[in-house]
Amino acid sequence: MTNDSLLTLLPPHHLTISQFHHMPDEETLEEGVLDPVKPEVQDPLLQSILAEAAAPTAPTELEEKLEIPVTPDEVDCVVIGTGAGGAPLLARLAMAGLKVVALEAGPWHDPKKDFATDEKAQEFLFWNDERLSAGKNPLAYGKNNSGTGVGGSTLHYTAYTPRPQPADLHLHRDFGVGQDWPFGYEELEPYLEEVEQFLGVSGPTPYPWGPARRKGYALAPLPLNGAAQLMQRGCEKLGIRTSPAANAALSARYYQEGVGWREACTNRGFCQAGCSTGAKASMDVTFLPLAVAHGAEIRPGSYVTEIERDASGRVTGVVYQQNGTELRQRCRHLFLCAGAIETPRLLLLNELALSSGHVGRNFMAHPGVQVFGTFEESVRPFKGIPGALISEDTHRPKGADFAGGYLLQSIGIMPVTFAGQVARGRGYWGEKLRAYMRQYNHVAGINILGDCLPAAENFLELAEEKDARGLPKPRLHFTTQPNEQRLSDHAEKLMRQIWEAAGATDIWSFARNAHVIGTARMGLSGDDAVVDANGRAFDVPNLYICDNSVFPSALSVNPALTIMALSLRTADKFLENLK
Repeated sequence: MTNDSLLTLLPPHHLTISQFHHMPDEETLEEGVLDPVKPEVQDPLLQSILAEAAAPTAPTELEEKLEIPVTPDEVDCVVIGTGAGGAPLLARLAMAGLKVVALEAGPWHDPKKDFATDEKAQEFLFWNDERLSAGKNPLAYGKNNSGTGVGGSTLHYTAYTPRPQPADLHLHRDFGVGQDWPFGYEELEPYLEEVEQFLGVSGPTPYPWGPARRKGYALAPLPLNGAAQLMQRGCEKLGIRTSPAANAALSARYYQEGVGWREACTNRGFCQAGCSTGAKASMDVTFLPLAVAHGAEIRPGSYVTEIERDASGRVTGVVYQQNGTELRQRCRHLFLCAGAIETPRLLLLNELALSSGHVGRNFMAHPGVQVFGTFEESVRPFKGIPGALISEDTHRPKGADFAGGYLLQSIGIMPVTFAGQVARGRGYWGEKLRAYMRQYNHVAGINILGDCLPAAENFLELAEEKDARGLPKPRLHFTTQPNEQRLSDHAEKLMRQIWEAAGATDIWSFARNAHVIGTARMGLSGDDAVVDANGRAFDVPNLYICDNSVFPSALSVNPALTIMALSLRTADKFLENLK
């Protein structure tokens, strides 16, 4: 394979996309800051000094707490969060004729103006509020697993959208550990198909693994980048099947209801830095325009702090901060779609839906060990769709000493991110790091996405330390359990063999976890679950939760597609109940 033939990518060309004309003025929110307020002083001594320095004065009428303004109307539904969980649901409810409002903590971005092909310039897309990490294997947050802005984490996800396999929903049935989902794959499959067709997922037809499908992918696969071609070469020599992966990025022009024509991916590779062309199916160019076209209202810069209830325990409204002002929105039903950290945090802050004792518990994080190697060929790992190749031959490995399984994925990685991993994973710094990074264009990586079992010592709690708004910060405890360690060891050994077969030198691994899951899980009983099979809280009849927090098991695939499918299913079950 020659240097010239290694990367056969579609040529870049100028793109146009129909503009989402409902974008509000963004000048009201400081870019990159969720809520630009002064941080609270944490040090007790400094607190006392500042308190003494402040001259005590008697309160005046103007200093008394003002009544929180109430928006004029009660709406049918408030949706908190506009990512993969909130956006599809919002569109479905609006299309059913309900009066719906979505509250999003972050701003509304214009991709053409705001999304540069630059890693550092796009850090405002990540949820940058501090989260505290604990346990023997404390996790990194921010860009690893959550985002902010209208569109949520989908603004910076890499668009990798494999389906779960039927067995993923029945880990306990098959292995006697973990937790089964309260419904089967047949309940989810129609929604997986609907999302794939709506987004315009590019992928292979037929797909090599899992049950036969009623409908193939909407578009042909995207081209294989350098890392994918090298992984394919190594896997062929070892007899491991591979396939172009399913990605929610367009390999050809595609008509998007509510938006118009979206243009094809240019393979520039900066999916995790925000897609400036609209080729990646983030929620801001797919479900959210559809929702707004049917009357939904989206309020950016709206951080929810309080969930109000009446004497019977039903939700009556929410209090949120917007541009330094506290507002109240009344509602008949509330949908909490803020992700596996902010969703349980809000429930704990408001002492809501806590009777099961499982809010914040069952915290899972996908094993995602990466293995890198250096090649003679020019790889250019920043080019092309990041996850171009997949293998699910390891979904249930024969003779494995662990429950569950994992998928194999080629990875494209940007230089700043990679430099950070080299520094942490290999301990390189200064000249040694610079010397290694000079071969960046000849490096290729593979990673896994594996099952994770819930464990009692992995949980989320509220810390004593306060954030800039004066609210307790979330503290997440995570310790890798023996099952996940055995799974990762199995995967690392295999990935090293693949790179050796492909001709790599200087092979090394980087231990990591991705995607936080399971902190408000669904189940058949309120004894061990927070919500039922339809996403409704056992404790609160008009509260629904729909995001990765409700997953009973981690699934051995990236969660975005499943979250979107679950969102549509939750909306349909809610609408059926309304009738």
